[in-house]
Amino acid sequence: MAKQQPVSTERRLRDELRNIDDAIAESGQSAAIVELDQSSVGRVSRIDALQQQAIAQAAGERLKLRQRKLEAALARLQAGSYSICCDCGGEVERRRLDADPATPFCNECAAEREKP
Repeated sequence: MAKQQPVSTERRLRDELRNIDDAIAESGQSAAIVELDQSSVGRVSRIDALQQQAIAQAAGERLKLRQRKLEAALARLQAGSYSICCDCGGEVERRRLDADPATPFCNECAAEREKP
């Protein structure tokens, strides 16, 4: 059973989630459809606009992934399984949780997952 986590952990997760929600809303504007009217914009400018759109879309996807991880961490916190490794069931090290409160794995399991 996981140790009781301080309220600050939940606050930290919720604050980051709120910031992510705001960033997703902002990135949606940058990833909007690019107007391809050749009469108003030159070819190089259109290519640049398409490139910026692709970058904004990729950033939005990374933000959505982070959002899902934070939501999962909040669910684990509410279920009483926060700080328990989702792979081996061992304790997730405090340093890992301090660095990333949404991390679901202990050092050993995270290292194992990163192997090629």
